[in-house]
Amino acid sequence: MDQLWSQFTADARASYGFYGRDLDWEAINKLPKWHRPFVIAKQIFLAMLMKLTPARRVLVVIALVLLALSGFQFQYVEHGTTVSGDLRFELFAALIFLLLLSLELADKVTMKRDLEIAREIQTWLVPSVAPAIPGANVAFATRPQNSVAGDYYDAFYPSADGAAGGKLFLVIADVAGKSVPAALLMATFQASLYTIAREGTTLDQLVLRLNNYSCAHSLEGRRFTTAVLAEFEPATRRLTYVNAGHNAPVIRRKNGGLERMEASGLPLGVEKQATYEVASEELAAGDALIFFTDGVVDASNERGEEFGEERWLAAIRNLPEWNAEESLKFLMKRVDDFVQYTKQFDDITCLVLRCV
Repeated sequence: MDQLWSQFTADARASYGFYGRDLDWEAINKLPKWHRPFVIAKQIFLAMLMKLTPARRVLVVIALVLLALSGFQFQYVEHGTTVSGDLRFELFAALIFLLLLSLELADKVTMKRDLEIAREIQTWLVPSVAPAIPGANVAFATRPQNSVAGDYYDAFYPSADGAAGGKLFLVIADVAGKSVPAALLMATFQASLYTIAREGTTLDQLVLRLNNYSCAHSLEGRRFTTAVLAEFEPATRRLTYVNAGHNAPVIRRKNGGLERMEASGLPLGVEKQATYEVASEELAAGDALIFFTDGVVDASNERGEEFGEERWLAAIRNLPEWNAEESLKFLMKRVDDFVQYTKQFDDITCLVLRCV
């Protein structure tokens, strides 16, 4: 029962947040407190109504009129006989609302099926199995806010020799926006990255070319992408990276100390003339490298509290001496235990590299 109630409250809160985005909160907050609930209820009803098709809006109005007329009593006298009665239209109104529900449900099922196909296609763009890495291992996980995501992660060898001595390319990215538009841009970002990386270009040139491409398709900066692009040399455990406006990755040293990879630049697609700093870190046996998107720290529970940087860093600090897969499960469980059944408003993605 508690689980069912938690899911119900999570759905109710998500629906309120969805329709609440259309409300004029600035004007509402200026009203007397006793008047606000009525205005909020009215504006939420109008927001719901405007999301329906015109024909379905007419059906809603008809159903409401029938409900308003129900219970109306009448009486008249004819030839000394009194005739009285009342109008009952509740059944007709209920049938109209049931019809509306069936139409909306049919639309949702059709869209869900299309999104599931899109999700299946999107899974082809990210690795399903972690690559073999001499002296290290890697794991990754993502929780889309919707069926499809704007987050992207990858770990691959651009060169043909692969694990025989080549550098491992690591990337995590977050396209501005949600759902299908963000997923489409994520797909084009992945295609561009693979094309450029496999040409053998240097990391500084790769990020500049990616930025040029992103600027050409960013709708004047409205569709930018934050990303961390890195090269890891297994033989030396040297990590070279560029951060394009993304959350700073964290290195958890074997002794429990934490280091933030603070070097950063503008997100890709914001400014064509942007420059990016290439930085490097030396990893050692027992160290863990954690990449993540802002959906991790922005994850919220049913009370609206965010998971936040402090909880996230505490979880990383308490990492046991496990491999990357177990370390990733440990971190994601901390997030899951915090949010429980609360619907999230952003994708949650994490990548862990562990040196052994």
